[in-house]
Amino acid sequence: MPSHRLLIVDDDPELRVFLRTELEIEGYECTEAASGQQALGLIRAESWDLLLLDWTLPDFSGVEICRRLRGSDDQTPVLMLTAHDDVRERVEALDAGADDYLTKPFSIEELLARVRARLRSASKPSSEPETLGLADLQLTPASREVSRGGESISLTGREFELLHLLLRQPNQVHSRQEILNAVWGDQWVGDDNVLDVYIRALRRKLEREGRPTLIQTVRGVGFMLKEAPPKA
Repeated sequence: MPSHRLLIVDDDPELRVFLRTELEIEGYECTEAASGQQALGLIRAESWDLLLLDWTLPDFSGVEICRRLRGSDDQTPVLMLTAHDDVRERVEALDAGADDYLTKPFSIEELLARVRARLRSASKPSSEPETLGLADLQLTPASREVSRGGESISLTGREFELLHLLLRQPNQVHSRQEILNAVWGDQWVGDDNVLDVYIRALRRKLEREGRPTLIQTVRGVGFMLKEAPPKA
């Protein structure tokens, strides 16, 4: 079976070599890029299963690379490597199109777990109805299109997977751990506050003033997708 192809984008040569060595030991095929321009050239020229993308690069940021990729409808999964740990900056990365992020410094065990989870999630087969919906929200799994009231909504890969999970079983409560296992992988390690960041990002994109709310918090348990009156 062919190995997964990973592109490591970081301006720190020692970190690139370290990551490449560890990932190749695990059986992944890796290529390095030291700048945003070099990364974009490789992304356009070849196909990748996952991008490991540093936030800070010498020419432009990893966030800008994400925006360019998603703007050209390139849905290659992106794991952002960043020293930024502020919630607003995490949200910025997610809104730009990153599927996940890992804060430096990190353990290699956690990075490998995130890589496995991301690749496993991206390769899941689909056996669902052509369209899922609740109220005026619609999601098409095959084309990964989402709309509300006929208005198209752009989601990152991880946001799509989270919404997809909730929409497959509307009006049913999903525990935090269940969601983390399903969306981030059953070997998830890390801060479960990442789920709250994604829920907030989804609400900003889906909720509309004067329309029913859809993503409901079940305090002490988790979240569910259910039509409820608009917030006052």
